[in-house]
Amino acid sequence: MRSMRKPMLAGWLAAVIVTLIAGKVGAQDPKAAAAAYIDANLDRFETAAMQIWELAEVGYQEVESVAILKNELERSGFRIEAGIAGMPTAFVAEWGQGSPVLAILAEYDALPGITQTASPERTPDDSKIAGHACGHHLFGAGSVAAAIAIKEWLANSGTAGTIRLYGTPAEEGGSGKVYLARSDVFADVDAVLHWHADDENDASPATSLANVSVKFRFHGVSAHAAAFPERGRSALDGVEAMNFMVNLMREHVPEESRIHYVITRGGNAPNVVPDFAEVYYYARHPDAAVVQDLFARMVAASEGAAQGTGTRVEHEIIGGVYSMLPNEALARVMDANLRTVGGVKYDADETAFAEEIRKSFPADIPALGSQESVMPFEQRQNGGSTDVGDVSWRVPTAGLRAATWVPGTASHSWQAVAAGGTSIGVKGMAVAAKTLAMTAIDLYRQPEVLSEARAEFERRLPANFTYKPLVGDRQPPLDYRK
Repeated sequence: MRSMRKPMLAGWLAAVIVTLIAGKVGAQDPKAAAAAYIDANLDRFETAAMQIWELAEVGYQEVESVAILKNELERSGFRIEAGIAGMPTAFVAEWGQGSPVLAILAEYDALPGITQTASPERTPDDSKIAGHACGHHLFGAGSVAAAIAIKEWLANSGTAGTIRLYGTPAEEGGSGKVYLARSDVFADVDAVLHWHADDENDASPATSLANVSVKFRFHGVSAHAAAFPERGRSALDGVEAMNFMVNLMREHVPEESRIHYVITRGGNAPNVVPDFAEVYYYARHPDAAVVQDLFARMVAASEGAAQGTGTRVEHEIIGGVYSMLPNEALARVMDANLRTVGGVKYDADETAFAEEIRKSFPADIPALGSQESVMPFEQRQNGGSTDVGDVSWRVPTAGLRAATWVPGTASHSWQAVAAGGTSIGVKGMAVAAKTLAMTAIDLYRQPEVLSEARAEFERRLPANFTYKPLVGDRQPPLDYRK
């Protein structure tokens, strides 16, 4: 479906015309000018997104993807500091000076173990080890587009203020933003804006699940499994015993809890008692304190399993994130702008693609066409986890979801990779970029909203709250995907 990404001449010419008109009324209609700028330069940002889609680099290894985004920002006059908070693929790009300081987040890591071409039929890409099944290629490029559009407005209007874009690696299990939050890089930021790929458009204030991810490593004694079984102590037995106990624990945890795992190392040959085995766990709950309790119980289970199997166990926290702290004051501004921008309209080729890919979905899926609308504004509890959560406990934060996938698409699926590699994904990215830019313009022009957002933020924090990251004092796990 690469043909779906061909430049649309008519749309480009229309965008240029709108840009010229908006330039004349810029002072009266700056948000229209920002949206027109994104339309007129969409090919540029599409190219960046699709280059990152092709690269599909995993967490903390997004070297080329970061270079693409930094190049676009440098071209537009941003000052860039690379390698922040001990992460080589993290960066901050800044333009302007003084207050208010607004920040936009950008992601760019892919998911290992899932690949797909830009086809509506299951077609893995065997040349890759990962795919953008969560749309972070669009997230990164769309956020850059928004930041540049905001910079253009600030420069042309002479408005005081600073716009920053934070390049944040390894969202998928690596907790990149947690190390940024821990290092106080948001200390002088008035508000943070972000977005995410999805199959619908929504800017409701939402929370998420806190999460801790841990690798448990068991060490045993190898031996010939038939000739000398009595000499062996199976590390895999330790893993399986731990898994059995944690699965029994599921009956006795708070209802909203989620626990899942994969055995990442289990031995190499059946006739050799494994002397090393590893299991990788996630534990989630809306409350970070409950997650900490689940983690402590998992550690106890691992120690019991090791004692019972005559093995030794150690564990490493790979990532840990807070739930999202919603901010309704910011969300209402975001929602109003998303409704102004509107959803995603498919052309004939995109409709045919969508109808084909929907044949792989279950029967109970949203109707095709729902990508054109915006979801009702209401408090939501999302089922996933994100390291944006930690940022939201440090500074007022708001985000949106934009329809970059065919309605009914699940995140972390081959269908998400496929649509994200076509013009369907690019159109959703444009919706997000415009909404972010327009929201930022409102916030620069309406300081009272920032004051209201700060007051709400402080009300929502528990009494005597002190931010303590769930990753503790460990350094970023730069090799967790190797």
